[in-house]
Amino acid sequence: MPENEKKFLEIVDLQKGFGSGETRQEVLRGMNFSVAKGEFCVLLGPSGSGKSTLLNIIGGIDGADSGYISINGDKLEDLGEKKLTEYRRKHLGYVFQMYNLIANLNVKENIEVGAYLSDTPLDIDDLLHTLGLYDHRYKLPNQLSGGQQQRVSIGRAIVKNPDILLCDEPTGALDYQTSKEILKLIEDVNKKYGNTVIMVTHNEAIKDMADHVIKLRDGAVRYNHINTNKVSAADLEW
Repeated sequence: MPENEKKFLEIVDLQKGFGSGETRQEVLRGMNFSVAKGEFCVLLGPSGSGKSTLLNIIGGIDGADSGYISINGDKLEDLGEKKLTEYRRKHLGYVFQMYNLIANLNVKENIEVGAYLSDTPLDIDDLLHTLGLYDHRYKLPNQLSGGQQQRVSIGRAIVKNPDILLCDEPTGALDYQTSKEILKLIEDVNKKYGNTVIMVTHNEAIKDMADHVIKLRDGAVRYNHINTNKVSAADLEW
């Protein structure tokens, strides 16, 4: 793999705090790591470790106090607001714990919302088959189970064919079996479409399915490991 693909996403001395004076809390404390293109990377850590703050900065939703993030050689801090908006729209897909679907649009229409944001969207019918939603494509969100709704939200994020798929606790609201199905789907999406996946979780078991595991504690990287013995999502247990 070329050097630029090994450091497709690069985090350099990233620092972020909230508040001021005596109430100021340092959330990210000089974080450094890189993620290769197409990797499935898990950011693992307890509440308060800085996972979601880091994901928001990678996603261009929030800014760092110092240090920088570069994606494919472009520093986010060097992008103006217009280019940052374009970056988020064209190059990022988001999957959250809550599904945030549009209630009066059916499954296919909810996914099409994401397609409109891209110059090179994936084929929607093909994606619906990959998601296991083709037979449900005309149903409204309130006619779906929680797991099916999360599949729709993944479809909406991935239909843009983003360079990076950001997943913030995507199984947090789901039961064990449905969680495994969603993890298997994200695993399949990563393999089929080659998107770089960055998943935030506090579930220790999920690290076993990742290419790259980064453990965070108190705003710093405590463990940075390439996983050479991956386990498929279907075989995870917790």
